[in-house]
Amino acid sequence: MNRNKNGVWRSVLRRLKKYTGWIVLSILLSAVTVVGSLWIPILVGRAIDCIIAAGRVDFASLKTLFLQIAIIAGATAALQWVMNAINNKVVYQVVGDVRREAIRKLQKLPLSYLDAHSSGDTISRIITDVDQFADGLLLGFTQLFSGVVTILATLILMLTIHPGITLLVVVLTPLSLLSARFIAGRTYRMFHRQSKIRGEQTAFIDEMIGNQKVVQAFGREKSNAAQFDAINERLKKASLNATFFSSLTNPCTRFINNIIYAGVALTGALTALSGGLTVGGLTCFLSYANQYTKPFNEISGVITELQNALACAAQIFALTDDAPELTETGDQALPPATGRVSLEQVSFSYRPDQKLIENLNLSVAPGRRIAIVGPTGCGKTTLINLLMRFYDVRSGSIAVDGRDIRSVTRQSLRRNFGMVLQDTWIKAGTVAENIAIGKPDASREEIIAAAKAAHAHGFIKRLPQGYDTLLSDESGSLSQGQRQLLCIARVMLRLPPMLILDEATSSIDTRTELKIQDAFAAMMKGRTSFIVAHRLSTIRNADVILVMKDGQIIEQGNHAQLLQQNGFYSQLYHSQFNPTV
Repeated sequence: MNRNKNGVWRSVLRRLKKYTGWIVLSILLSAVTVVGSLWIPILVGRAIDCIIAAGRVDFASLKTLFLQIAIIAGATAALQWVMNAINNKVVYQVVGDVRREAIRKLQKLPLSYLDAHSSGDTISRIITDVDQFADGLLLGFTQLFSGVVTILATLILMLTIHPGITLLVVVLTPLSLLSARFIAGRTYRMFHRQSKIRGEQTAFIDEMIGNQKVVQAFGREKSNAAQFDAINERLKKASLNATFFSSLTNPCTRFINNIIYAGVALTGALTALSGGLTVGGLTCFLSYANQYTKPFNEISGVITELQNALACAAQIFALTDDAPELTETGDQALPPATGRVSLEQVSFSYRPDQKLIENLNLSVAPGRRIAIVGPTGCGKTTLINLLMRFYDVRSGSIAVDGRDIRSVTRQSLRRNFGMVLQDTWIKAGTVAENIAIGKPDASREEIIAAAKAAHAHGFIKRLPQGYDTLLSDESGSLSQGQRQLLCIARVMLRLPPMLILDEATSSIDTRTELKIQDAFAAMMKGRTSFIVAHRLSTIRNADVILVMKDGQIIEQGNHAQLLQQNGFYSQLYHSQFNPTV
């Protein structure tokens, strides 16, 4: 969703609302520090007026004035430090809130959204864009408040000194504001484009690093480098345009402010010569005129940075506020299931214009082992995704124990399934923590028993710290087969009433696979199991084998029955075990 600046501002203010007390305190401290800094020129002006002529200096008054200046300067510096600490606290609390929102939102996003957005772009939004947003917000807190208070206070003080010259300052100042606003309005779009290209670049880098072996295996280094150079060139142009136009703000406002200062100095000097101002009063007024125009320079810089911050905020809010959440249609929990599963007239496709599963019917009795085979793209994994409600059916229904799975919560449904996939995932943590993902309160004895059942105990004991060895998803300390054994151990530990094994032994050697099959047989006893396999040797003992093609079940039966039919399954089987037939 394309958010305009007003919408982004509303999102920012909504997140600042809970810190209203701290923000009010920061504004009050800002006002106090500004008053303190503006009081000093008055004291300096009085000190100058104490120096009347050679030999005519009021040293007693000067001593008192210098002491007052020192006290006010010290107190102002201390309060400014406190104000900056509060500003930092508020900004980084907001940044923490936004990142927590983003992570929680990621847990609720439908897979269709994640499929359509690269992980690199999402990472860029949560990390880089939030950092840029924080920098702009912090600059706004530290300079915007004090700048506005300074302008108001100096305006009042200048009016008390000489209203005529003050009027000259006020009339010329809007030129500075107009130039800053003109430039800022155009830089927002440039910073927004820069942020989008930066996300694209992060996504490309993430993809290349994650698939470096494939890149090198197919000799794609040069073409990928050229593609990266093209993205980098677009990012350079976008960044240069945004930086160039935003950098015009400060010189333009400084030029106008210098003209104002020169006009004030000339007018003030003529007024002092005619007796309308004292020398100390002129010094004080010039100091205020300088302090009055200075915040306009700072605010123009803040506005420029805020354009970048808002552009980055738009990117992150597009995720936290605008991305569609996974709707929970059911409000009841599914109790521990017996394992009876039925599919009636199920139709589903990832894209409306590309049919996949049409009018699929299936009835599975509790405790049955159902193998699903077929060529690539026939809908095997899609059927698993539908059973787990990673996607919802477009039409028809899927029921567990007679209850439509859309009428129960996803969490309660998934607690009834144990899943081992071809793609493994290892979280940052110890080996024991990785096995206990589905059962965090498991004892060490239970974890070890599950590892032994998965035939993972042997290699775990050979690791440097055994079950306390630290792992990460990027870690190369484990082979793909060892990682898959850990995933199998997770299911062995929890043992839910239904199992899904999607190419669960694809990365395991044949000798270990035979041992795992025995463990699986014990695990599947009395549990409804869905087994997706390309290696047909692993599903010979299944109660029912479903042969899928083009989203339809074209054959079903056990291994012997399907071979006897001499149909599509028979062709698949013989192509693997007797390719000459």
